[in-house]
Amino acid sequence: MITTESKALSERKAIVWALRAVSYLVYFYLIVVEIILLIGFFLLLFGANPTAGFTQWAYRNLDRVMDPFRGIFSPIELGATGNDVAATFDTSVLFAMIIYGIVALLFSVLIGWLSGRLDQIHAAEDEIARQAEVERLQAEADARLVAAQQAAAQIAQAQASTTQAPAGSVPPTAGSPAPVAPTPPTQIPPSPSQP
Repeated sequence: MITTESKALSERKAIVWALRAVSYLVYFYLIVVEIILLIGFFLLLFGANPTAGFTQWAYRNLDRVMDPFRGIFSPIELGATGNDVAATFDTSVLFAMIIYGIVALLFSVLIGWLSGRLDQIHAAEDEIARQAEVERLQAEADARLVAAQQAAAQIAQAQASTTQAPAGSVPPTAGSPAPVAPTPPTQIPPSPSQP
């Protein structure tokens, strides 16, 4: 049985579920961004060869996620490595890692809260279903009670009609044979040999 309360709960559940799905997507994106920042930070720190394929891929992705943070801090040059590549301590990348980490932490808290709300909605739906089952069982019990009361009334009515019958007569019951009238005793005539 669908009530207005259960309909409202299902609508609320759909909204919370959609928000949680979007939050998961953003959270996973932030985790990927954190990994890219971490890889880029260490590649810059150790002065990785920029012509290597993996380093080029990492720097390309690092540039994309670092757009909002470029120019906040000046990178610190640590000197050249064995490949004559400058090792750089990029504080902007470190700052971006902290900011993206805080945002990811906030989304993690949001996902936990939305999951708790979903659990509450599921519990409320289970309670509504349990109440509907109790009401159904109560209605069945009431129907059985009414049927039993009607049967008792019919039996009482039948007993009342039998007490009003004349004394000595037994009312026929269904399926019993009809009563037979008793036959009078026959007298034997006296035999002709007796004087």
